[in-house]
Amino acid sequence: MKISLLRDAFLKKINNASKFTSSRLSSSTMLQGVYMICEENVINFYSTNLNYFYHTSLRLKENAKFKLLVEPKKISEFLSLINTEKIEVEIKEKLFIIESGKTKAEFPLYESTEFPFPPRVTGKKQKIKTSFLRENIPFLLFSSSADDTRPVLTGINFVVEDDALKLVSTDGFRLSLLNLKKEIEIPSMIVPANFLMEAMRLFDEDEVTMSHSPEEKALVFSSDEHDLYTRLIEGDYPPFERVIPSSKKTTVELDREEFLRNVKLASIFARDQSSVVVLKAEKDGVYLSPKTGESQGNIMYQEAKVEGEIQRIAFNFKFLLDLLSNSRSKKVIIELLRGDAPALFRLEGVNNFIHIIMPVRIQEQ
Repeated sequence: MKISLLRDAFLKKINNASKFTSSRLSSSTMLQGVYMICEENVINFYSTNLNYFYHTSLRLKENAKFKLLVEPKKISEFLSLINTEKIEVEIKEKLFIIESGKTKAEFPLYESTEFPFPPRVTGKKQKIKTSFLRENIPFLLFSSSADDTRPVLTGINFVVEDDALKLVSTDGFRLSLLNLKKEIEIPSMIVPANFLMEAMRLFDEDEVTMSHSPEEKALVFSSDEHDLYTRLIEGDYPPFERVIPSSKKTTVELDREEFLRNVKLASIFARDQSSVVVLKAEKDGVYLSPKTGESQGNIMYQEAKVEGEIQRIAFNFKFLLDLLSNSRSKKVIIELLRGDAPALFRLEGVNNFIHIIMPVRIQEQ
């Protein structure tokens, strides 16, 4: 069987699908491949790493019928290097053959009898603006955990309370919380953080369709070009409210860009000291230094508006960098209770967001 395809259109579909294959060498070939099903004049592309499932389609000018599983990366590389508008594809029993003029390449087919298809999601379809993802999810991604031993911490917790929606992420050392108004019918659930990050990258439309299946415990975002599925994370999210400070003794208001620069400067010396920097809030401003050697130098000073008691607290500088780098606010506000109590961070102009960082315990000097 032979079919004609536009090179750019086919390459785009293969590239998108390959993003959701498994790159682990231990994975089965099915998870490393893209499954193509052609019925009449439409090719459907499927891929999965078992965490996410992806689907897209490509319309043909001719009818064809086949099912096959290919390794996408070599095909993508080959197509990106040939300079042609159209390609001819021939499908044999164990080969996927691409021809462009006298240039010809053969790609082996994988076994595909047990390819895992996306979960069936039959819930109510609702429109959601992609701006909701782009404007809110970046505040939460960096606080989620990458450690699969505690799966619930790798997700973003959607907490629905009447007309309010809370989005929470934590890795056990820091926590991000966004308070939003619930604008669509959505249940409380834990959504994998990486799924939301991939959705932000994938969908460039103004709106996508969202559907949820409580039976399959699955969620799908869809547009005219893409369908992206995930299984929801099951388990009990930790009681995050307990770590939110209810009082403070010191408030520090800083220029965010200058604070970010000073944290980077202090990190040069803190890398050899367990990545810990010490923040001292004095009446005249803030002093940052690595965990040891404060009296010998390596001190970064910044003017700041400090109200309340003088405080001394230590942080993993990487946590500070994550927060400051993922904000565009002009100022950051830090609320402190004690050196051994969680510190609360606010961003100027983002009144519905708080971030909490657990301090590092150090000996008093």
